[in-house]
Amino acid sequence: MKLSIVVPVYNEKNTILKIIEKVKALDVEKEIIIVDDCSTDGTCELLKEQLEGKYPEVRIFYHIANQGKGAALRTGFQHVRGEIITIQDADLEYEPEELRDLIKPITDGFADVVYGSRLSGGKPQRMYLFWHLVGNKFLTLITNLLYNTTISDMETCYKVMTKKVLNSLNLKSIRFNIEPEITAKIFKQHYRVYEMPISYYGRDYSEGKKICWIDGFSAIWTLIKYRFID
Repeated sequence: MKLSIVVPVYNEKNTILKIIEKVKALDVEKEIIIVDDCSTDGTCELLKEQLEGKYPEVRIFYHIANQGKGAALRTGFQHVRGEIITIQDADLEYEPEELRDLIKPITDGFADVVYGSRLSGGKPQRMYLFWHLVGNKFLTLITNLLYNTTISDMETCYKVMTKKVLNSLNLKSIRFNIEPEITAKIFKQHYRVYEMPISYYGRDYSEGKKICWIDGFSAIWTLIKYRFID
């Protein structure tokens, strides 16, 4: 089964080539779909110079205006050809090699969706910013209360799913609230969801982290909204 890896990119000049090398080294049948969300730091030019047209498994799409992570993901999702889909952030916080383990419950026929949890233990974890950890746990608690589940890390980047699941989600978000929208719609449709521990090499704002506290309020509203509407 081919794995489609969608990489949303915005101002990641310092890490994009490194993460794509890691993804290319992943020993599974795959395609890599990069969507540059109108970067302004030279990322776009770097992609065109170093990657565009040079590797058959890599395709790159460009937004002419910055729209947000959700918009970049939705563009990428429109072009996937694989039977399994995942998201890969363009920084170095997640280890692509671990995707081999995450797809296994799907290829073995047990799961429709697999979440990689940064909070379930057993893997290397860089220490969180305290309030980020509190916010993440709070959003996860709201998810479990609203959707009667036991997920430990709703905001994780590694959400691996079958193409059938992706096609059923009808995603609408254009910013960071794409993450809770995906989660809400997956649980609302009662798919078979598994969770596995992953490593997390997090970064802080000085290193380029972009999500902030105000995105938490949008996430809460998104979780509540999609609990009651399609």
